[in-house]
Order: sequence, then structure tokens, then C-alpha cells
Amino acid sequence: MTIRSYRATAVVTTILVTLTMALLGSPTARASSAVQPGTVRSGVSQPLYSYANAIRETVWVDTGLDGDGDGRTDRVAADIIRPSEPAAAGLKIPVIMDASPYYSCCGRGNESQVKTYDAQGKPNQFPLFYDNYFVPRGYAVVLVDLAGTNRSDGCVDVGGPSDVTSAKAVVDWLNGRATGYSARTGGSAVTPTWTNGSVGMIGKSWDGTIANGVAATGVQGLKTIVPISSISSWYDYYRSDGAPLYDGTPADLASYVESSTAASHCSAVQKQLAAGSPSNGNWSSLWQQRDYVASAANVHASVFVVHGMEDLNVRDINFSQWWTALAQTGVDRKIWLSQTGHVDPFDYRRGAWVDTLHSWFDHYLLGVDNGIQNAPVADIERAPDQWTTSATWPAPGTVSSTLNLKPGALTTAAGSGTASFTDKPSVGEDTWAAEAGSTTSEKTVFSTGTLTGDLRMSGQGSITLSVKSSTKSAHLSAVLVDLGAATIRNYEGAGEGITTLTTRSCWGDSTAGDSACFLDTAADTEQVGYTIFSRGWADLGHYASLNTASTIAPGKSYSITFNLAGTDHVVPAGHRLALIVAGTDNGLLNPASTTPTVTVDLAHSSVSLPLVGGAGSLQQGARPAATAQSTAVRGLTPAPGFFSSQLEDFR
Repeated sequence: MTIRSYRATAVVTTILVTLTMALLGSPTARASSAVQPGTVRSGVSQPLYSYANAIRETVWVDTGLDGDGDGRTDRVAADIIRPSEPAAAGLKIPVIMDASPYYSCCGRGNESQVKTYDAQGKPNQFPLFYDNYFVPRGYAVVLVDLAGTNRSDGCVDVGGPSDVTSAKAVVDWLNGRATGYSARTGGSAVTPTWTNGSVGMIGKSWDGTIANGVAATGVQGLKTIVPISSISSWYDYYRSDGAPLYDGTPADLASYVESSTAASHCSAVQKQLAAGSPSNGNWSSLWQQRDYVASAANVHASVFVVHGMEDLNVRDINFSQWWTALAQTGVDRKIWLSQTGHVDPFDYRRGAWVDTLHSWFDHYLLGVDNGIQNAPVADIERAPDQWTTSATWPAPGTVSSTLNLKPGALTTAAGSGTASFTDKPSVGEDTWAAEAGSTTSEKTVFSTGTLTGDLRMSGQGSITLSVKSSTKSAHLSAVLVDLGAATIRNYEGAGEGITTLTTRSCWGDSTAGDSACFLDTAADTEQVGYTIFSRGWADLGHYASLNTASTIAPGKSYSITFNLAGTDHVVPAGHRLALIVAGTDNGLLNPASTTPTVTVDLAHSSVSLPLVGGAGSLQQGARPAATAQSTAVRGLTPAPGFFSSQLEDFR
């Protein structure tokens, strides 16, 4: 039986631990008994170790870098909590590790928890539930301050060699390949004799991004990663096929999270970050260093990807291109796709998430044969709190299918004609979709007829456009829209699809300084007349290459192909599928230097979609006229600052 959450009380926990210790006897007796690391019983690690008596310590690991230029190699702080019983019994245990820049500046999780320390400097509060839940089950939890943050030396370089090396060094130390010390300066060497070297990295956003980066080094000992809402290529966080998604540069993120010590030593690194991320959208060596997709072949760890399909912060291209690249490696993979924005699954599917993560770590870190590797690969949220599974992802039977364009129509027949729009940077995709049934100058819409059968898209698509611009520059947007009434998560709301409640539930053991009880959440839903479910953006000046931006000759025809983000969406019978092509997507894409009128040659333009069952699955009736009544407006206004603050939202 799995004791999942310790929901009863701390008294129950104390009784369980006391009874277990009595049954198992002394530490010496336990070493010779059938007890395994993680206290595995009936194929599940049980919470039989004391959280209150766990060892809490900090080790500073030498990275071998001198990022801050102070003449000595940088040490990063690894705060560790581990059960005391295994070491006493001569047992070695695995590690769950979260490397983050946010442990002092901003916090982790829905309650923005930060690390805290006692009067002697020993770690007291470990953010999130991993320690409370997994330490009693025989895991160590290690929370690493990335270089230049909190108590670590060095400089923040936003996903670059310093960030990745500062986390990789801790994996190396846990496997006897790096040196750790008892103090930030000086101190004595510390050897992790208590661990078997098996490491699983987890984290949301920047944290999970570093897990991707460390896995892409191929480091030995890293057995699994669980990247949540994470970046696979930093270029695709800041740019989209040459088009800028944000005004800022990686230097802004660095200054946001770095410690006061780093702020006084790392100006040169910040200048390099700004210079290496040109606003013209060109690919650079800085982006190459931060492209983990290119190094996916090095990944040996299993990968459990979690992403919100409406994440407008870490856009969905990041998970889909990473997933596709990992398919070539043969590593075990699993994926959860929710209807939320940039949200941790602990806050939208808590019970199932904890159970699944528990099984995942038991299998890949403890070697428990629990069958999770044979379970359906994908869990997909179809409607708020309504989940389905898929044996593989993309779904079985998915075929990359080409649909062509005619004025107002998305069709399997040959394309023909032209369409045009004039960029209007003050409006964006919600306005376009709300007015999909009417003709407006800032967009052009291509839609199917009313579907007579469900149409499922599963995977990543692309679009090819042959266009002429009236000016020397143009940005392009393409969005896929399900036209029809639905109930969805309010991903543009303040909680990006969740509402935080006032009640709490408990997931593990607590101490006075570290509670296992977290605020509950519920789905924040809304009724809509359309659902935007995939997006792509590009700069026409990068039609030939990302390496160099070209000046567009007004009136000249150019062909450009760019990706649409990964998705798994069913357009149900009775709805229509629409493709909207326009210019600046307000709030999600910065405008070009000019405001062009763009003419699309439909005969030489098309969209490739991952259709389950192929193009033959597109069953449709008559197509409504272009002047049909507009679909219902989505009925919401984005929360103040939703799109405006990259720095606040990235967490």
C-alpha cells in the first residue's frame, strides 16, 4: 500500500516511523535484512525514514570555472537533505536534484518559497514538496544554487556554460568526479559516501531548462530528468525564426537573479550576453551554446516532459522540438500536456502528479520494476481536469498532411488566388480569432467547412508562405484556431489556468521550519467561442537563413517556411478548423521596423499539419461564407502585465 500524502496528521507519521523502526530493529539489523534503499515494499518505496531526523547540510562544489574573475575557481552551493538511517545501515541512496537561480531572489512554486537557514547557516526550508515527500522514502534531495545566485560563486550566463557546468559539477561530485568542500572558501573536502551516484534532475522553467542542458552533456550518473515548462533552445525563448518575442536580452534575466556579490563582479558577462543576442534576430554563437536540441544525441537519461499547451512564456516549440530530437536517441520518454499556461502540474493535477512522479523516480532511480516504462506515453488534458492517454506521442496514426489555401478556405484541393492583410501591431490573435468570421484588413482567415467528424492534431506542424511585402520588412504570424464553443482553462488569467484556494493539503512530513502542506488549487475555467491551440511567428527577412537578416525588396516575392508549435488538440465535429495569417501578434511578437501590407500567393502557400489518420480524417460539410456572423468573443482581458513582464513570468 502506498501512503501517498500523510494527509492525516504528523502524529500518524510519527506512529508509522516508530512502529517501523521497532519492527526493523537496530540499524545494524536493518543492514542485514531485506530492507532496500528507499524502503521498497510491494514495488513501492514507503515513507519509513524520519524526516525530522534527516541530515541537513551544505556542500560547496568546485566547478573548475572562474566566471567572476576573482582568481579562484567558483564553488556552487548544494543544499542537501537526506535520511540519516541509510548511512547508519551502510546503505547508499539516490538523489533528486533541482538546480535553480531562484532560491533567494524569487522563490519556487505557487507560494514563491525560498531557501531559509538556521543561525549556524544550515539549510532549514527546502522549497517545494520533493524533500517532504521523498526523503522519508529513502531519497536525498539536493537543491543547487546556480553560479552567481544565492550562496554560489561565479556569474549567471542564462543557460550557457556557467549555468550548465555549475549543475553538472554537482552530478560529478555525487559520482566522485569533482571536489566538494565544507565551506564557500577554504574548508575541508567532503565526499558523498552516502549516495549511489544515481541522480534525477527536476524543475520548472529555468530549473528544468538546466536539467535539459545537463542531460545534453551526456554526464554519467544522471539517470532521468523531468523538465517542466522548460526551454530546449534559448533562441526559441527570445526569438522565433528571426522575429523578436521580447524586448529584453539574456543580460536582463541575469541581473534579475544574480546575487549582490555577482552584481559587482559580472558586468563583463552581462555585456557578452547583450552583445551575443542581436535584436535583428540573427543566429549567433551565444544561441548555439544554448541550443540543447543540437546535442540531444548525447542524452542517456530518461526524460519526462511536462508542458502547458497554452504556455505563452516558454512557447510550446520548446517542448515539441526537444521531444522530436530525443526520439532519435532511443531513451525512455513520457509526456504530460495540459491546457494551462506556465504552471507546475502540482498545481493542476496534484494527486496524479505525485503518484506518477513517485513511480517514475522509483523506477529510474531505485530500479523498481513497477511497469511505468510500459504505461501509455502521453497524458493529455482535453478539457479542464479531463485527461486522456495515448500509447505514443505523437499519437498512433499521425501523418504529416498538407492542406492548401484558397481565399477563405483551408482545403485538400489545390491552392489558388491571393489574399492580403495590412499589419496592425495594436491587435493580436484574440482579436483575429474573435473576428474570424468577418473580413478585416489586419488578417486573412482560411477555414474548413463545419466538420462532420472529430479532427485530431498530434505533434508539430509547419507553414510555407509565398508573400510580397509593400515595405522593406515584415513579421508574420500564423495561428491555428478551433472555431466553436468550448469550456477551457483561462490560461490568460492571473493564474494561467488555475485558481489558488485557501485550504491546504499535505504531501509528506513537516518540521517547524519546512511544512509539507501547500495551498490547494482548482481549475480556472471560461466559456469561449474559439480556442487558439498552435502558433508560429517569423521575420520575412530571415526567409533564407537565420544567420543573416536580409532587407526585403518591396513588391518582390519571397518564400518562407517556419514551424508551428507542438500541440495535441481535437477539433470536434460541428466546429471548424481555421488558419489565421497576419502580421504582428500583439503581446506575443514585437513589430517590424515598418508597417507593411502583405500579399500571399495562395497557390504556392500551404500548411503541414500532424493529423491523426492523415488528410483523409478531414471530414467536412459546407464552408460558411466569409461574411458569416463572427464567433463569440473569448470574453476575457489578459491580466494586467500578463505579457509585459518577461522577468516576472519566467519563473
